[in-house]
Amino acid sequence: MFSFKHFKKLYYSAGLLLLVILVGISGYMLLENYSFHDAFYMTIITVGTVGFQEVHPLSPTGQIFTAFLIITGFGTFAYAISSVTSYVLDGEFREYYRTYRSLNAIEKLEGHVIICGYGRNGRQAAHVLKKHDKRFVVVENKKDVVDTLTHKFSDLVLQGDATQDEVLEQAGIKKAAALITTLPIDADNLFIVLTARSLNTKLTIISRASDDNSDRKLKTAGANNVIMPDKIGGAHMASLVLKPDVIEFLDFITGQGGVDINLEEITFDSLPEHLRNKTIRDLEIRNKSGANIVGFKTADGEYIINPSADTQLIPDGKLFVLGTADQIGKLRGMFSVQH
Repeated sequence: MFSFKHFKKLYYSAGLLLLVILVGISGYMLLENYSFHDAFYMTIITVGTVGFQEVHPLSPTGQIFTAFLIITGFGTFAYAISSVTSYVLDGEFREYYRTYRSLNAIEKLEGHVIICGYGRNGRQAAHVLKKHDKRFVVVENKKDVVDTLTHKFSDLVLQGDATQDEVLEQAGIKKAAALITTLPIDADNLFIVLTARSLNTKLTIISRASDDNSDRKLKTAGANNVIMPDKIGGAHMASLVLKPDVIEFLDFITGQGGVDINLEEITFDSLPEHLRNKTIRDLEIRNKSGANIVGFKTADGEYIINPSADTQLIPDGKLFVLGTADQIGKLRGMFSVQH
């Protein structure tokens, strides 16, 4: 889970200390004919500079070797202590523990969302997902940004470069349901889309784009949807001038305004076997849950507003249902709809 570089300083310190001890043991055994036990004890009290008496009287050669061992051992021992101290006091231990805890929590996830980049767009996406209690993992390369994350799923935060395969795999890309990449550079988003699609062919990928020419490239790379915030923002503001109440209502029912009203989708595969290839009338959604069917998407991608009761539910088709949180809850219970 962690590579050598994470504990490099501690490994070096332990290695140097072990080397000094081995040299000391070997020296006393060769120069003074000490037994292994006596040589080990003599080395430890010498390196530790505790001032105990020699195990046996030392020869002039042994005294010189001991002086050399004291100088070398004391420096090595001090370096090892300072390395351990800095590892704890400088927050490195806390950082490694937080990463370890995050990776353990992510390993248990399935069907979650991965958000690459925690800028304005990534933060807004996380805010909406959090309101709807949807599990998500944030991947952010800037440590100062990661340190400020305190959302309710704060364990699910990884510091790393989302363009790297290893980081996406740590984020649980193979078990994720969707990925949202919001990096400011289109080339980085393109690379993430390519990598994510190769690691999970069933993943729903939504990418941000800044340049008009990037839209087609991102979709070719495997993005299901490409969002251009500047263009959408301008169009949204213009729509608020022309039809303010309509736009605010749409924002409200799509999750921007709260969780009391929900627009849910029902896929063909989520329906019980006995209702597949039946009509909307056969579902009795209005009678059983109180929610209303407001739209239907055909297998060819055509959208039908207010479909008739005789509309047949076919493979790859989707129903769009509008209702309160309580009504949608009953709906999920009926058809096991995943939020």
